Amino acid sequence: MQDHEQSTKTETAYRLLRRDILATRLKPAAPMKLSALRESYGIGWTPLREALSRLEAEGLVTAISNRGFAVAPVSREELDDLTRARLAVEMPLLLESIENGDSAWESAVVTAHYRLSRCKVSVEHFSESEVDEWDEKHAGFHAALISAARSRWLFRFQATISDQLRRHHRFLSLAPTMRAASGMSAGYEEAVAALEDAMAIEHHTALMEAALDRDVARAGALMAEHIGFTVNVYAQSEDGGRAVAPIGPLTAGLASE
Repeated sequence: MQDHEQSTKTETAYRLLRRDILATRLKPAAPMKLSALRESYGIGWTPLREALSRLEAEGLVTAISNRGFAVAPVSREELDDLTRARLAVEMPLLLESIENGDSAWESAVVTAHYRLSRCKVSVEHFSESEVDEWDEKHAGFHAALISAARSRWLFRFQATISDQLRRHHRFLSLAPTMRAASGMSAGYEEAVAALEDAMAIEHHTALMEAALDRDVARAGALMAEHIGFTVNVYAQSEDGGRAVAPIGPLTAGLASE
C-alpha cells in the first residue's frame, strides 16, 4: 500500500512538472530548487526527486553538478536539430497517412482544421488560456493529418520530438510580447509579422487540401515549408541563437532561493 501511494505521488509530481515545462510556465533554463518546488506544488521530497529524474531522462530537465536541476534550455541550435528530426520523422508519417487514409481520416482532418480556424488569437495581445487553446487545436490538426499512418515507432519518435518542439513554440509565441513589455522595440514588428505568418490558417488550409487531394509531392513541400516557419520566428526574436534566460513570476519564485 505504501509503495503504491509513493508511486502515485511520484506520478502526480511528474505530470504536474511536465505539464508546466511543456507550457513554459517553468521557463527554459530556470533552476528547479526542491524546496521551492515543494512549496509551489505541495509535493514531498522523494516524489519530486523521482519525477525530476524521469524528466531528465526525457530531456526536459538537466542535472547540474552539485546544484540540483534546471529546466532544459532553449536555443537556436536545439531548434534547428529538432526541426531536422521532425522533418525526418513526421514527413514519412504524413505521406503514409495520405496513402492509407479513408473517409473517416478525411473527416477527422476537415474537423480538426475547422476547429483550428475557429481559434482566434491576437499575436500582440493574447492570454495564456488563448495560447493553450490554439496550441491544443494546432496539435490536433497535425495529429489528424498523420493519424492514418501505421508505424508505431515513428509515432513514438514523433511524440518525443513534438514535446520538445512545443516548448520552443510556446516560448516563441511569448517572445514578441515580452520584448514589448520590457520596452525593447528593435525587431518587434518583424517578430510579430513572422509569428502571424506562422500561425496563419491559410498555410494549414493549403496543407489540408493537398493531403485530401492525395497530392503527395505538394503536401510534402507544404509540410517542409510549414515546419520552417518556426525557425523564421526564432530568427526574428531577440534571443535567437543563444540559450533563453528564465523569465516570469513562477520562475522568479523558484530561482530566488
